[in-house]
Amino acid sequence: MINRHRGDTALMVEGEALPMRLTLGALAELEHAFSVDSLPALGERFASGRLSARDVARILGAGLRGAGATIDDREVAELGFDGGLNGAIRAAIALLDATFADPAAEPIAGCGPQETPPRPPSPPSA
Repeated sequence: MINRHRGDTALMVEGEALPMRLTLGALAELEHAFSVDSLPALGERFASGRLSARDVARILGAGLRGAGATIDDREVAELGFDGGLNGAIRAAIALLDATFADPAAEPIAGCGPQETPPRPPSPPSA
């Protein structure tokens, strides 16, 4: 079950939604993989928008392992992602968004099942 409030997202592989979550352990794994020494530095690294295919595999692998899967990055890179490379990239972005973005922000469209509460209406302007 994908729970957006817990930071869960889904990686769609051959029609199956595989849960992903960036736990503290998964984030520590990514800090090491990207040679950064803090969560803000990791967030800045991802915000640069420059991700390689290896980076996407690392992010997806950490997310899958954070949700309990036993899979290494090489196996992640061989999966048949729904939507191909674009599907994998969207899933990685959705995972990073679920972890680092403002929880009140709108979810990314087309990135798997999301459970987001409705936003309250804005007060009228004076």
